[in-house]
Amino acid sequence: MKHELPKLSYKYDALEPYIDAKTMEIHHIKHHQTYIDKLNDAIHKPEGMKFHDMQVDELLKNINSIPESIKPAIRNHGGGHANHSLFWQLMTPNVKDREAKGKVVEAIKKQFNSLEDFKKQFSDAATNRFGSGWAWLVLNNKKLEIISTSNQDSPLMENKIPLLGLDVWEHAYYLKYQNKRADYIAAWWNVVNWKKFNELYEKAI
Repeated sequence: MKHELPKLSYKYDALEPYIDAKTMEIHHIKHHQTYIDKLNDAIHKPEGMKFHDMQVDELLKNINSIPESIKPAIRNHGGGHANHSLFWQLMTPNVKDREAKGKVVEAIKKQFNSLEDFKKQFSDAATNRFGSGWAWLVLNNKKLEIISTSNQDSPLMENKIPLLGLDVWEHAYYLKYQNKRADYIAAWWNVVNWKKFNELYEKAI
């Protein structure tokens, strides 16, 4: 199979003023496309052909069975593809879908005491990730857990199910927010697709 760039369900300017159109465009058609191109290159090498028909999530779950010669490419570019494919879905211009409700909110309140405490802990994980990487809420052995990963590492490589992910690579925010990562994180909460977030949680439990 050939991995392809997923289409967005909204226009590049749909998340303004929180996420600017130019960043969305470059992030989608330049950065994400590059991850896909390099992933496809890796699985079309002779040692990658046995993994040719695997979905990207399966590739990452089986990262330890990937030959060493192509493992870095699968990890970095497969991770970049999977992470971004989820990231786009977890943002929305639809005001109704931005409402924090559903079973995932109930579980968050139980695990983190309140929605506000959860947001603070998640934001802290994103803010304090040194260099490039991601902040995540994952399901780990049926328990909610906030983690951060470096570069394009995916929670799937640790058998954790990603439910909410925030890209804190500079390319995700630098055009609008420059070095003010915390401002970007605060703005991002305004476009979180809680409906999709809840669907992922209900599917995972």
